[in-house]
Amino acid sequence: MFHSIPTQRPATPLLDQVNDPASLRTLKHNQLEELASQLRAYLLYSVGQSGGHFGAGLGVIELTIALHYLLNTPKDNLVWDVGHQCYPHKILTERREAMPKIRQGDGPSPFPKREESPFDSFGVGHSSTSISAALGMAIADKLQGIESKTVAVIGDGAMTAGMAFEALNHAAHTDTNLLVILNDNDMSISHNEGGLATYLAKNLKNRSAGETTAALFEALDFEYTGPVDGHDFNQLLPTLEKVLNTPGPQFLHLITTKGKGFQPAEDDPVGYHAITKIEPISQPKEKKIRYSNVFGRWVCDMAETDNRLTAITPAMREGSDLIEFSSRFPQRYFDVAIAEQHAVTLGAGMACQKLKPVVAIYSTFLQRGYDQVVHDVAIQKLDMLLAIDRAGLVGEDGATHAGCFDIAMLRCLPNTIIMTPSSAEEQRNMLYTGYKYPGLAAVRYPRGSVSELANGEMSKLPLGQSKTILEGSRVAVLNFGPLLHEAEHVAKREGYTLIDMRFVKPLDTQAIALIAASHQLIVTLEDHSIIGGAGSAVSEYLHTEKIKTPLLSLGIPDRWISHASRQEQLKECGLDSEGIAQAIAESLNR
Repeated sequence: MFHSIPTQRPATPLLDQVNDPASLRTLKHNQLEELASQLRAYLLYSVGQSGGHFGAGLGVIELTIALHYLLNTPKDNLVWDVGHQCYPHKILTERREAMPKIRQGDGPSPFPKREESPFDSFGVGHSSTSISAALGMAIADKLQGIESKTVAVIGDGAMTAGMAFEALNHAAHTDTNLLVILNDNDMSISHNEGGLATYLAKNLKNRSAGETTAALFEALDFEYTGPVDGHDFNQLLPTLEKVLNTPGPQFLHLITTKGKGFQPAEDDPVGYHAITKIEPISQPKEKKIRYSNVFGRWVCDMAETDNRLTAITPAMREGSDLIEFSSRFPQRYFDVAIAEQHAVTLGAGMACQKLKPVVAIYSTFLQRGYDQVVHDVAIQKLDMLLAIDRAGLVGEDGATHAGCFDIAMLRCLPNTIIMTPSSAEEQRNMLYTGYKYPGLAAVRYPRGSVSELANGEMSKLPLGQSKTILEGSRVAVLNFGPLLHEAEHVAKREGYTLIDMRFVKPLDTQAIALIAASHQLIVTLEDHSIIGGAGSAVSEYLHTEKIKTPLLSLGIPDRWISHASRQEQLKECGLDSEGIAQAIAESLNR
C-alpha cells in the first residue's frame, strides 16, 4: 500500500521488460502480481509528474494486465469506456516513457486515441460509448470473416447512461461474441446516484450471502458471470479466460476499488479522481477561483431568493461546483447520473409545472442533450437556464472535452438568448439575467480562473446591449467572452476600439451599425468555432443590411485542436494577444 506519491522514478525492473503486450505475454502467471505492484508505483510517479486522471487507473491495474495477457491485442479489440482508466493501458502499450508528459502538447493524450496507437481501438472521452463501439467492431469482424475477440470495459457510473442499455439491448439480438466487463467500483467521478447504483449495491450484499443476483443482465440475454474480485489474479485470470472463450454475448461483473493501492485515494476517491502536477514544496500552488465557483455561489444566492429554483446536473456536481447547493438545498438538487438527455427533459417537465430549472452542464456534454433542448424546451417555449461550463478550449483534456460548438447549436433556436461573460461580475449578472428571462437562456463560460469571486447585488442586463471598453479608430474589435483581456492588450497599444458584446443573441446591431460606419475593419473575437459562431452572426447581420465594412472573424479554426495547455491552444489558434495583433495587421495590409 502506497501512502505518498513518489517524486523520483521508482525501480521497476520487471515493468521495464514489458514494452508491449507481446512481451507481457512471455511472463509467467506468478510474475503478474509483481508486475502489478511495479505498474502501480510507476503510475503514481508518472501522474505526479504530469497531473491527470488518477484513481480510475489505479483501480484497473490487474484488469489491464490480465486483458493484454489473455487477448491478442491489437488484433483483438479492447475498448475502454470514457478513458479515465486508460493510463495503465498506455504504459503497457509502448508509451511508458512518454507518460510523464501525458496531457502536454508533446505527450500522449489523456484518453484513448486511434491516431496515437493501434492499441487504442476506439477514441473516447465521453462516457457510455464502449458497448456500442465494441458491438460494431465485433459485427464488422464477423461479416468480414476476421477471427477476433472483442471486449468493452465499462464502469458502473457509465452504465447509468441510456446509450449503454441501448447497446446491450441490441447485442442481445445478435449472436456476436462480445464480452462486456462491468468495472464496478461504486463510483463515477462522484459517488453514483440512482436505481442502478442501488441495484448493484444489493448485488454485492447478496454475494456475501451466496446469492448472486444476475437477473437484470440475464433478462437482456447476456450470460452473466460474477461478481469477481478484480484485484485477485487467481480469480481474475481463469474467469476472464473462460468468458473470452464462451460464444455469444457475455457479461462479466468485476468488483474493484477506485484508487486501489494508494491509501489517500482509497479514502477519498472523489478528491483523487484526478490530481494536478506535484510541485516542489518551495512552490506551493495557489488555489484559483474559477468561473464554476462564481456559478456555485450565484446559484445558492439565487435559491435563497426564489424557492422555485431547481439545480440539475448530469453527474458533474464537483466540476460544476454544486457541492454547497446540494448540501444547503437537497430537496431542490438533482444529480441524474450520466444522462444528459434526461437532465434536459427533466428540467423541461419541471418548467411545465412552474418551477425554474437551472441545468449545469459542460459544453461538450450539452451536445448529447441537443435534441432535447430543441424539441422539449425551445419549441415548447419553456423557461430554463443553461449554465454552460467549460465553453471554448479546455487545455489538457483536448478535443473530446473542448466546448467549441454550443453557440452554433443554440443561436439558431428562436426565442433563445446567449450570453458570454468576460469577468466574474459579468457572469453573475448574466446568470441573473438569464434566470429572469421567460424562456430558454444560456450563459457560456470557460474552464479558466477569475480574479475574484463576485458577490453582492445582481443586475438584470438590458437584452442585447454591449459595453464599450475602449474608444479608438480604424479597427473595432467585438469581443464575445473571456478573451477580452487578450484583446485589450492589442487595442490599447494600437488605438483600436474595443467593445465587449456580452450577447451573441440578441446581437447589439445598433452598436455594430455605428462602428461599421466609422471604422475600416470590424474584428470579431470568440473562444468558439469560427464556423457558426458569434462572428458568423455578425457576418449575417452585415450581409442582410448590405454593410460593406470588411469583417475579420477570429476564433477556433476548422480543425481539431489537440491537448496542450489552454494558453498553448490559444496561441495555436491565433487567439492570444500576439496572434490577434498579427491577424489584424495582415488584414489591414491586404
